Amino acid sequence: MIAVLTPAEMAAVDAAAPESVEVLIERAGAAVAATALAMLGGGYGRRVVVLAGKGNNGADGRSAAVRLRRRGVRVQVVDAAAAPERLPPADLVVDAAYGTGFRGSYEAPASAGAPVLAVDIPSGVDGLTGRAGGRVLAATRTLTLAALKPGLLLPPGRALAGEVVVADIGLTTTSPTGVVEGSDVRDWLPRRASETHKWMAAVLVVAGSPGMGGAAHLAAAAAQRAGAGMVRVASPGGAHEAAAPVEAVGLVLPAEDWAAGVLDGLERCHALVIGPGLGTAVATQEAISAVLAAATVPVVVDGDGLRAVGRAAGGIVRTRTAGTVLTPHDGEYERLTGERPGADRVAAARSLAAAAGAVVLLKGSTTVVADPGGLVRIITNGDARLATAGTGDVLSGIIGALLARGLAPLEAAAAGAWLHGCAATLATAPGFVARDLIATLPGALGLVSTAGEV
Repeated sequence: MIAVLTPAEMAAVDAAAPESVEVLIERAGAAVAATALAMLGGGYGRRVVVLAGKGNNGADGRSAAVRLRRRGVRVQVVDAAAAPERLPPADLVVDAAYGTGFRGSYEAPASAGAPVLAVDIPSGVDGLTGRAGGRVLAATRTLTLAALKPGLLLPPGRALAGEVVVADIGLTTTSPTGVVEGSDVRDWLPRRASETHKWMAAVLVVAGSPGMGGAAHLAAAAAQRAGAGMVRVASPGGAHEAAAPVEAVGLVLPAEDWAAGVLDGLERCHALVIGPGLGTAVATQEAISAVLAAATVPVVVDGDGLRAVGRAAGGIVRTRTAGTVLTPHDGEYERLTGERPGADRVAAARSLAAAAGAVVLLKGSTTVVADPGGLVRIITNGDARLATAGTGDVLSGIIGALLARGLAPLEAAAAGAWLHGCAATLATAPGFVARDLIATLPGALGLVSTAGEV
């Protein structure tokens, strides 16, 4: 996992360092110069413009300039406060104008088409939220110091940062927030014991309604592909449909007053997925609430399940004895809290997790997963093709299977989101739809398996 520090946390790390600021600047300058030389493919005769501000970020750039000159690079240092509208022609621009603590609006000069190396963060991007004020030089590569910053992971900062590389400058960085890597998912996934049988990782999916059967089918199939040994599917008011996964076992429920039917025998399952496509009828919402209050297994709440929870999340969810994962997008987050997440999405996920006493997976181009104790896991893989109908149902099924396999709610949600994104990158055919994720999910699991079996 890659540590993520807010600008305030990074400032505290700098202040606690046993080395002087001057030593840290020299280390940063060395790292910037080495990266610049790699981007240039050499030093002698190359032209570099360093856009330098008055703070430590500018000092890092000036230190790099000294080292680049020693390697035969023709370096011109431009004061960020007095920069022309267009920078001189160069083979590379080093953006060291402003760092992660910058607030406000910045109008960067044009780079004349040269590639840009940003120091710590593209100047003008908020290190906490990723928001950009004014005109920002989009970086080809960003060399961020000691740890990632939220602004490099959240839009639009994520796109403006280009390729992000973390430079080790000798600081000790520990953080409750981290970016999930494939190696983390590999370590979290349990190995199948030789005596495993199908009921050792069983999932019940309560989803779908007349006209919305696809939600149940997608969640059930995803749970199967993510390692659930047995998947039961229940759609209130509908019989088990022929289009459902053939390996799934149907559970017939009445159209109303179906909570008791879900709870009867639920102890045989190890996780419950509830909500996708269930509908918004009052009776349905009441049944969802009743199930959540009484279920003794870990639960993934998605879609219409989140509507049922609504502003009562703290009351319904906090009383549960088993883990709960809430999976809202921004609109559902507003139903749960009364307001949209806002720019600081890490803080937003943390706040809801603490209030509800549940793990919260806040969906977005960058997915943020938080637990009630303040731990945060950020998932950055996947792409815009996930913004299509049904992909959220697939995600719920994956998380349900991982809960059934024994992962703690935070790890199940984070691993599920990572696998979800990885499966999307493996589905290379045009015309991508949600069910394509199910076909590529075994490949995603295989990528993180060291023994060929997960």
